[in-house]
Amino acid sequence: MQQVKKGDKVKIHYHGRLHDGSTFDSSAGREPLEFEVGSGMVIAGFDAGVTGMSIGEKKTIDIPFMEAYGPVQEDMIVEFPKSNFPADLVPEIGMQLNMSNQSGQQFPVVIIAIKEEAVVLDANHPLAGKDLIFDLELVEIVGGSPLIIMP
Repeated sequence: MQQVKKGDKVKIHYHGRLHDGSTFDSSAGREPLEFEVGSGMVIAGFDAGVTGMSIGEKKTIDIPFMEAYGPVQEDMIVEFPKSNFPADLVPEIGMQLNMSNQSGQQFPVVIIAIKEEAVVLDANHPLAGKDLIFDLELVEIVGGSPLIIMP
């Protein structure tokens, strides 16, 4: 029976949850996730977990945060003056905003604290620092990449 290897395009159903049991993402009710194994399209631990699976196989994988979204980076948590917000914006803890850096790239941030003169923003990925659990079901191996990569 064919097993998934690096370079294969696969379709997989998944249910992602945290160790407290809460779901953070799922393909339920949607088309299965399609990606090329080993291409960097998904987090490293997900790639590794799919490798070696056969069509129809189901399994659960545990991905430590270093193979997922990495640790929380303190330098990604910054204070932003309230005076720099639009006058009609009332900041609230948990509010998601988009900020721009000097080169105009947009990135998401979350308000994690509100001080008298500033708002504390967290630009870390929401799953940074968290170990992840995925229930996987391999639906299809679509085929390998026509590109041959030499080591």
